[in-house]
Amino acid sequence: MYDGKVAVITGGAHGIGRATAEAFRREGARVHIIDTDPNCGFVGDVGKPDDLQRFAQEVVRQSGQVDFLVHNAPPLMKGIDICGWDDFNRALAVGVAAPFYLTKLLLPSFAPNASVINIASSRDRMSQPQTESYAAAKGGIAALTHALAISLAGRARVNSISPGWIDTTDSQIGGPDALQQPVGRVGKPEDIAELVLFLCSEKAGFITGENICVDGGMTRLMIYHGEHGWQYRADV
Repeated sequence: MYDGKVAVITGGAHGIGRATAEAFRREGARVHIIDTDPNCGFVGDVGKPDDLQRFAQEVVRQSGQVDFLVHNAPPLMKGIDICGWDDFNRALAVGVAAPFYLTKLLLPSFAPNASVINIASSRDRMSQPQTESYAAAKGGIAALTHALAISLAGRARVNSISPGWIDTTDSQIGGPDALQQPVGRVGKPEDIAELVLFLCSEKAGFITGENICVDGGMTRLMIYHGEHGWQYRADV
């Protein structure tokens, strides 16, 4: 399906990024990865503009064009109790500034009908305590998505995906953790990778500026104390 196409993925050595890279390769695309893992294709830190510049130059040197750009590198998760100025800005650098800047760097090399996919999170709309740095970064990339979609109209479609609980450890998670999901299981990286492939395809040619939540229905589940086995217990 993607023979001759070029895909660029940040944070592509593990989890959703790795599954996405494997899916593109399966479909015939050439894949470029940047990750801090020394075993990946290009070792670099997306939170450092110099690394992004070197990576972009290498992608263009090797492939000459970019058809698909997937921003997946995860930001730091720390809460207000322990997160300081530097940590918070580090999360924003990785989660928001890096996707913006790498898109800007590669934009002159975008092929016709290019597609940009931002990996956000269901935490862009709901939170647990002590997750401010991550939630802010994911909320930022969700907003960046529709802004870029308008600015890049006619040059690239830009969409984001907000995963819910995605198990990246190849575990067999059952019991309440699975049953609390309306679909009856925890998500897998492949669930996200397959949506990336679809959004990059011509079948999704009328979709841009959209954020699609893939969370097994959890953000639609209303929870009330005493119903369906849910019990509220205050911390002591």
